[in-house]
Amino acid sequence: MTNYLVVTAMGADRPGLVSRLARLASECDCDIVDSRMALFGNEFTLIMMISGSWAAITKIESLLPSLSVELELMTVMKRTSKHTPKNFISRIEVRFNGEDQRGTMKSITQFLADRGLDLAAVRSHADDNDNLKTQSILLAINIPDKVDLLQLEQGIHELAESLSLECSIKRMQGIAAP
Repeated sequence: MTNYLVVTAMGADRPGLVSRLARLASECDCDIVDSRMALFGNEFTLIMMISGSWAAITKIESLLPSLSVELELMTVMKRTSKHTPKNFISRIEVRFNGEDQRGTMKSITQFLADRGLDLAAVRSHADDNDNLKTQSILLAINIPDKVDLLQLEQGIHELAESLSLECSIKRMQGIAAP
């Protein structure tokens, strides 16, 4: 039976960190099923899902803390199970752009939560160009069959307007444009 472990790591960015973590997974007879890496300021961040036998996962759980100390990384591990995708009829990509305002992400995510929508991915970025603070938010949203897509799109555009943001919506899969 395959076991799964999610590992998060964060620390000062420097060359070789991903290589050392990947080497540990390989040495423990584990596979990296999925991973994401990003830099926030000067901080390296990584999240990865590892699979392997019970013994292999236990081995990496026991060896990762000492490697974390050596690499000066903060790490967290949690056992999990394989993701079982829900049956969504489509996915849309929504992009918001405009002046950076405190509370924008709260308003957008609350709008989606109130409608029971599933976020597949979120990426946001704020920038300060010549004293003009701007923000860009990109969301991938899974759409269940009970949702009226046209009504949802209209609501998203109304939300963007209320926040003084530009908004574009792209249908990614499952539904042709009207």
